[in-house]
Amino acid sequence: MSTPPVRRSDARARLRALTNDITALILERGLLPGDPLPTEQELVAELGVGRNSLREAIKVLQALGIIDTRHGFGMFVAEDNLNALEDSLAFRGQMSLRHHGHEANELVDVRQALEAGLIGQAIAAVAEEHLEALEQCVVQMEERAARGEQFVEQDKAFHRILFEPLGNRLLSNLLGVFWDVYRSIYDAVDTNPRATQPAKTAQDHRDILDAVKAKDIATARSLISSHFDGIRSLLDARQSLQK
Repeated sequence: MSTPPVRRSDARARLRALTNDITALILERGLLPGDPLPTEQELVAELGVGRNSLREAIKVLQALGIIDTRHGFGMFVAEDNLNALEDSLAFRGQMSLRHHGHEANELVDVRQALEAGLIGQAIAAVAEEHLEALEQCVVQMEERAARGEQFVEQDKAFHRILFEPLGNRLLSNLLGVFWDVYRSIYDAVDTNPRATQPAKTAQDHRDILDAVKAKDIATARSLISSHFDGIRSLLDARQSLQK
């Protein structure tokens, strides 16, 4: 009598259970980012699984950014990063652009909600060193805008520094993810980059900085919210063409 085939749902359940066992082991042993994991042979023996099953689970945890495998050195708890989240969100945003862009709009909504919602706390905690760094970013934007050049790096740095006063590393990483995802969407829908007005974008950042310096939370929040009008217009125009 032949053995019945393993149902796909059963295989997925076992894989999920095994990945949970591995993450539980990491937590129980108090391992930190960069710490080595037991060897493959040790994990096979301790978890009571086959080598192939273990390797499949390790691949899943690598994709999730939990485990890092270094050829010739072994397996380690991955350093703090949100690369897997960024890749997933960027893919979903790009894919949605082929189907009316609903998820792309939602990703913009999330970034706007985070920045507009947190700007009050950031202003309350801002220090002179942050203001000086923000001023330097804006000056570089204005100089590049005067030459008709883009300033992607300065833009990203401005938004990172703007929320540094909160001292929340996870939040900073998350905001960085949404900035990168936002940029990938913007580049995809901006079919005429030369039409972009760097001088206006630089002025928008100058206005935000002036509001932060004046500790004018209401104005800063309003300016940050309107900062996303450009990409919304591009997404709306693209959606209209797809109808």
